[in-house]
Amino acid sequence: MRTSAAAGTAPDHEVAIVGAGFSGIGAAIALDRAEIDDWVMIEAGDGVGGAWHWNTYPGVAVDIPSFSYQFSFAKRSDWSRIYASGAELKRYAEDLVDSHGLRSRIRFDTKVVGAAYDEEGHLWRLDTDRGEVTARFVIGATGVFSQPKLPDIPGVDEFAGTTAHTARWDHDLELAGKRVGVIGTGASAVQLVPSIAPEVEKLTVFQRTPIWCLPKPDGPIDGARRWALENLPGAKLATRLASQLYVELTFPLPAHFNGVIPLGKQGERVGRRFLREEVDDPVVRDRLTPRYGLGCKRPGFSNEYLATFNRGNVELETTAIEAVTAAGVSTIGDRLHELDVLVLATGFKVFDRGNMPPYPIKGRSGLDLEEWWDENRFQAYEGVSVPGFPNLFAILGPYGYNGASYFQLIETQVRHICRCLRHARKERATAIEVTREANDRYFRQMLDRRTHQIFFQDTCADANSYYFDRHGDVPLRPSPSVETHWRSARFDLDDYRFERRLSPAPAGSHR
Repeated sequence: MRTSAAAGTAPDHEVAIVGAGFSGIGAAIALDRAEIDDWVMIEAGDGVGGAWHWNTYPGVAVDIPSFSYQFSFAKRSDWSRIYASGAELKRYAEDLVDSHGLRSRIRFDTKVVGAAYDEEGHLWRLDTDRGEVTARFVIGATGVFSQPKLPDIPGVDEFAGTTAHTARWDHDLELAGKRVGVIGTGASAVQLVPSIAPEVEKLTVFQRTPIWCLPKPDGPIDGARRWALENLPGAKLATRLASQLYVELTFPLPAHFNGVIPLGKQGERVGRRFLREEVDDPVVRDRLTPRYGLGCKRPGFSNEYLATFNRGNVELETTAIEAVTAAGVSTIGDRLHELDVLVLATGFKVFDRGNMPPYPIKGRSGLDLEEWWDENRFQAYEGVSVPGFPNLFAILGPYGYNGASYFQLIETQVRHICRCLRHARKERATAIEVTREANDRYFRQMLDRRTHQIFFQDTCADANSYYFDRHGDVPLRPSPSVETHWRSARFDLDDYRFERRLSPAPAGSHR
């Protein structure tokens, strides 16, 4: 990878967006609205939608109400259900791309494999599997629910039957009449298990840690509901506000302010009552009962998952897995569960190496981002910028997401990024870098709020939560949503340094 730009050479684009999921789509729309139209979007897959492009397993759906899981500027009333299916979210992504004229600027089937900052040229050089792309600014929009995480189980590659991961579902896979094992009981399994149980001969669910499963206020949006949304003045706004409040009360407030607002205890009572109502066998019910506090890890929302364990062809296995063999899964005590199909519902790389960051990134003086995070712990100013990495912005950086809707996160972070880019254009600046002082101040603020977060209470000791990173931190933003909105619009621009190259070359064309 070259380290300096030829004098007077302009980058290929003013902005490169990495990822064509909703984060990338939201960033592109915001850039166009800010009249920054010289951008390119680079996508490893062959379609848009991110998590909703890659995740197509049976039963896949959004796990917060659709009225919150959409952009505020593109609200829809034609969702088929309160909790939309994955296919509907995929169509929503396609519709946004086409209605906003984005498709011609997306490079599909192009994977970014590395990035290096050119200090002389004030630009980024992106290595892709189809050649180099240069851009003045880079927006990372790769998300967290796209790279499958494989289980660390001996022999997992030795299974002689068919192995599938929920994140890469094979729709030619025939499950009818088969003996199927599912490893994992996270959010994907909560949706998958009740969807496939009626068609398989036997379904064995291997559970390490039970999940809090709460009732889902779901239902079709048709008839009077649809008429009201489409015709009553203020109906869309009122529905969205109610949905936003529900989302805030089910995770951000109880998780981050558990020491002040003990909403988690109320949620636990709801979960236990739901478990008693849904599961007949008291032994199975006990095995499905979490021994950690609600909010320590991502809860599930389903009206079918728990009741699935009443079926005669479904078994809950809670003995630890010893190994996977050619014939099936062997648990401690030498019990072999013979299987035809093994499904890995083991989630995604989140704060793991290879996803945070998603490819090697070299900043000033060759500073490596993964190494910097290893040495200094995960941190980013407002979840967006890291000192030493000018002109690089993230949608889902450490301490950016507070646990509410991802669409809220996208709009908040893109507002932050566009403020920086507009100010740079006003000042004719070609380099934007957050100061170390501002980053350190924000990081201290995030750590100081741990006192009231549920994650650092004794009740989370046995949760086995992917929220915890390799440093023992939980890089979620301990803020109510209203604060994230306010700060993205009002953070001090002096927290950044804006620099100008001598005789800078133009960075693409502008409207």
